[in-house]
Amino acid sequence: MLKIKHIVLSTITASLLMVGCNDNFVNTRPLDQVSEAAVWSDAALAEAFVLEIYAGFGNGGFDEQMLASLTDEAIFTHPGRGITTITEARSNPADIGWVNGTLNWPNMYTRIRAANLALKNLEKPQFANTNGIVDRLRGEALFLRAYYYQQLIRYYGGVPLIDRPFELGEADYNSPRNTWEECVNFIVKDLDEAAKLLDGKSVVRGRSSRAAALALKSRVLLYAASDLHDIPTAKAKSATISAFSKPEVLGYLTGNRIERWTKARDAAKAVLDLPNLGNQLNLSAPLPREEAIQTYINNSMARSGGEREILLGRYFINAKQEGGGRQGLFNGPNGYNNWAGNTPVQLLIDDYEMMDGSRFSWSKPEQAANPYANRDPRFYASVLYDGAQWKPRSAANQPRDPLGQIQTGRYEVVNASGAKATHFGLDTRNSPIEDWNGSYTGYYFRKFIDANPAIVDQNTWQEVPYPMLRFTEALLNYVEASIELGQDGEARTWLNKLRFRSGMPAVTESGDALRQRYRNERRIEMAYEEQRFHDTRRWMIAPETLGRKANGISIVGTLKPGKTLSVYRYDPTSYDYSYRVVEIDPGKENRLWLDKMYYLPIHRDEMNRNNKLVQNPGY
Repeated sequence: MLKIKHIVLSTITASLLMVGCNDNFVNTRPLDQVSEAAVWSDAALAEAFVLEIYAGFGNGGFDEQMLASLTDEAIFTHPGRGITTITEARSNPADIGWVNGTLNWPNMYTRIRAANLALKNLEKPQFANTNGIVDRLRGEALFLRAYYYQQLIRYYGGVPLIDRPFELGEADYNSPRNTWEECVNFIVKDLDEAAKLLDGKSVVRGRSSRAAALALKSRVLLYAASDLHDIPTAKAKSATISAFSKPEVLGYLTGNRIERWTKARDAAKAVLDLPNLGNQLNLSAPLPREEAIQTYINNSMARSGGEREILLGRYFINAKQEGGGRQGLFNGPNGYNNWAGNTPVQLLIDDYEMMDGSRFSWSKPEQAANPYANRDPRFYASVLYDGAQWKPRSAANQPRDPLGQIQTGRYEVVNASGAKATHFGLDTRNSPIEDWNGSYTGYYFRKFIDANPAIVDQNTWQEVPYPMLRFTEALLNYVEASIELGQDGEARTWLNKLRFRSGMPAVTESGDALRQRYRNERRIEMAYEEQRFHDTRRWMIAPETLGRKANGISIVGTLKPGKTLSVYRYDPTSYDYSYRVVEIDPGKENRLWLDKMYYLPIHRDEMNRNNKLVQNPGY
């Protein structure tokens, strides 16, 4: 054995000596990796590094589960997934519940660290600033760092501010939460610098720009001025916040709210003053109904002028089949073989005004008898309701519905024997088509879904961008800040620009009445765009809005005397329709508001990793 062992050892030694003479072998570099030195000495590789930081956007707001279903906009049809953990106020440090998949503490800090690495290595670039590439990449990295910190603070309050990449061997990697004020100032500083660096640079679709930086600054300063982040106000409205030992991480302990609202107003106005942005906002009278519907659709789809609305978008192409291109499948009707994921609730439907600007009311018999007539044009561009015209159904289902109309009720038909029978709508949970995917509310999303019949939602991806930041948000921010500063005339001027584009008459109110009209306008205009979740909290109206039980509609169609339809179609000349608002079964979802839900809890794992963190109130 010993002799064999010596032979083997000699063979190995000789082999190593032979390999050692082969310099090419020794210097072989991995083919799937690029060294850090190579990245920051090459402009194209540096740009690729910065581009990867955008991956923190995920699908934008176009995941199968949407933030709308955590609010009084929608419910999520399918069981589990952590939705009710939040809507029923069961969120806790061990089980936060569902929020947009990319938005969690470690993911955000991973992207922030990448931005910090880029900023450090671009301080003294090792390649030429040809066409301002270094400035542009630094501007993008600053914007992205600000964006991810903005995401963190609007869900968690103040967070640890890390402005450099940590190195190996540091004495302490733990950091305490910075105050709310420090976080806001840090983000605004990054955005101001980003706006300067990106000024004059060509805008690449899907990437940050001066306009995007200014728009995000507008959002951050609007939130900063709101009730939730003025601690004296927040304490007066919430015993949970009042009892919290570290309120400075949630808002301003002192200071001038007028000054904060002024900063928010000025930041929003800086966006409004940018040229060639926004769509159809200089009208002197409301658009005609059909034109207003199409304009809202164009804005949602970023087409025919609507592309000027998007200041920063998450774009999708068919060549790369991502979940964000599947809104039709995720949210479309089951009668079209789709999944009905996030369906509008009646609470939202009832907040769409009548065409004359008055409130819809079930107590008015003429409105209760025909609730989908003469509504705000944005309703028809946003919601699929019973009787709405939609795409042709699949070839197998067209005999059941030759006209392509949404069916969310139950209706009488006459069968082959001449007797009356019940036809359950094709888009209900009693449908013969994928009944498990039917809506519980009687509604489906229309907004963001391509109506082109060539887009067959269950097997075709669509190319509709998600609006991460859009011009109209800045307009609404300006209106809100103006109202809070008592500048009602200016607020009405800009709010009516939006209403005229929407085919709606001008508002005339002042004071708190104007504030309430504005809040409803923001709710309707920005539906399904991840605004409502944050707006209801920062206004501290969540107990009266998100605390309500989710509801839907029950519809029955009864044949008029002498009518004998055998294949159902929506037809008020043949049917009498009745409508009844119903609450969602508590076994499906039993909504509850507790004030701890003003903020998400920091996950237990993060608390265990960092002993300098303090948990949010109520957890």
